[in-house]
Amino acid sequence: MNKASPLKSLRLGLFVLAALVIYAYGFQVTDVNLDEIQSETRQTRLARIIRALFRPDLFEYEHEEFQVNTPISVPCPAGGVLPTPRPTAGEPYLVLTPPCADPRAEVTVEGFNFEPNTVGPLNFIPPSGVSLTMANVETDSDGHFAISARLPNRPSEEVQTIRAITRRNVGAPMWSQNARDTWSKIIETVFLALLATTLATILAVPISFFAARNLMRDVTTSLASTALAILAWPAGILIGASVAGWVGQASRMLTASLAIHVGAIIVGPLLIWGAARWAVPPEERRVPTIWLRLARQAALLVAVVISVLALFLVAQLASDLGAALRDRLGALGFLGEFFADLGDIVSLLIVPIAALAAGAVVGSLASRLGQMLNEHASGGLWYTLHFGLGILGGTVLGLLIGGAIGWLYEISDPVFTRALPAALGGLGGLALAVRTHAGRPVAIGLTIYYLTRTILNALRSIEALIVALVMVVWVGLGPFAGALALALHSIAAGSKLYSEQVESIMPGPLEAIKATGATRLQTIIYAVIPQIIPPYISFTMYRWDINVRMSTIIGFVGGGGIGFLLQQNMNLLDYRGASAQILAIAIVVATMDYISSRLRERAI
Repeated sequence: MNKASPLKSLRLGLFVLAALVIYAYGFQVTDVNLDEIQSETRQTRLARIIRALFRPDLFEYEHEEFQVNTPISVPCPAGGVLPTPRPTAGEPYLVLTPPCADPRAEVTVEGFNFEPNTVGPLNFIPPSGVSLTMANVETDSDGHFAISARLPNRPSEEVQTIRAITRRNVGAPMWSQNARDTWSKIIETVFLALLATTLATILAVPISFFAARNLMRDVTTSLASTALAILAWPAGILIGASVAGWVGQASRMLTASLAIHVGAIIVGPLLIWGAARWAVPPEERRVPTIWLRLARQAALLVAVVISVLALFLVAQLASDLGAALRDRLGALGFLGEFFADLGDIVSLLIVPIAALAAGAVVGSLASRLGQMLNEHASGGLWYTLHFGLGILGGTVLGLLIGGAIGWLYEISDPVFTRALPAALGGLGGLALAVRTHAGRPVAIGLTIYYLTRTILNALRSIEALIVALVMVVWVGLGPFAGALALALHSIAAGSKLYSEQVESIMPGPLEAIKATGATRLQTIIYAVIPQIIPPYISFTMYRWDINVRMSTIIGFVGGGGIGFLLQQNMNLLDYRGASAQILAIAIVVATMDYISSRLRERAI
């Protein structure tokens, strides 16, 4: 049997001592106070809250009210108290002990022949007729109660009144107003979370491919190709935005005619399909001439312009049609509102999408040009292009970053927003050119991967509650602000989960598809997507579940949903009302968990 060495015993003792010190300091920092737990006052309050939470305010009854009065003199009159009339047999009555007293004195009020098991207030009625609550009464199974209460400071020579009011439930139970409000808000919450999850999924899925290391680590290119892409992207975005803006102005000139709308919707897709079919034939029977290639590029450009014009017309038609249907569909008017909103959304997105698409196309063409120059140039021309484009690309990138920093921090000095960023960018481009002068490719894929991961981590670190405060300023109070806040947070969280699933796929199908010479897009479609559909469905449903629960907090800052109602009841100390909202959230989350499990079974 091996004896423990003194060194190991010393290490164990030091570890235990360090743990004790850490936890002792943790108790101090978190202000652990067991005396508060044992406080009778806090235990009473806790018991009251727990009991209220287990009695959610869901049902209410119509009430039948009974009032019983008895006279009292405050203070006692000099000539003595007049005798109280004898009660009618079987009727409820009150007995005061003593029958008169000084202000702020305690009296005992005893009730007989009341309705059994009823509750209500005990009020003091001065000559002014204002009801002053003295206590609450609760009758037993015999209709009797006895309670001590203090008289208010309302002296008067006139005889005053003590009134006991009891209420009895009558009729069948019905939903309370709190239950109806809870139902309305939980429906709002579910659809708020649905819209946020849908928007986040649409954006998170493509972003996840850029955040997957196994897909991006093999993406390399030359420095000239990267620099030309950096130079071309801003130009492409500007061109796309300008062209889309011109087309939008032209579309507004055509909005007066319904026939033009319908014709554009019918003829536009046919023209687009025909131009694309001719410009990109399935096979080439002979090598196309330079003029034929230019004509095909022009046809594709015309098809793109027609597509943008058709989208503008469709958006305007949807807005007009929705506005017309909104007033004619009655209870289904929300369908018209939906079409009108879709039209407005499409109108808002056409220009930025066209700008990004143009930037991607022009950047891709510039990247191909740079790759071709890098492959065919030699000698002094290669070095000139390599170093020149590297410095120029770094300068432009520095100017873009400097402009963004200047806008964010409101810096107007051109030295800090233009000169210094341009100089640093140029030096960075030169350093990169020196490092890759031997023809070493630039790991652009890993650069995009780390940049995407950094942005996602930054967005995920910002709580949705903070984002909701910003969105409320942007779009105003209501569930729309909450949906946008949850969508932004879900994009970051969903992209991380999706990308990690992409990184865990089996490499065999990926390598097999690559071996056939497939493009990167074909590799993703045929090797990646089939492996990630089931977990993507599971993650999306789980994110919807999370958004339903997070909307509870979002509502605290005006983001809509059931959180607003929950906060209101908590502020009013209405724990029974709050319990109804907590119960509704639990039921919805459990239901969604069941639905998601069924969907996973079908998908897997």
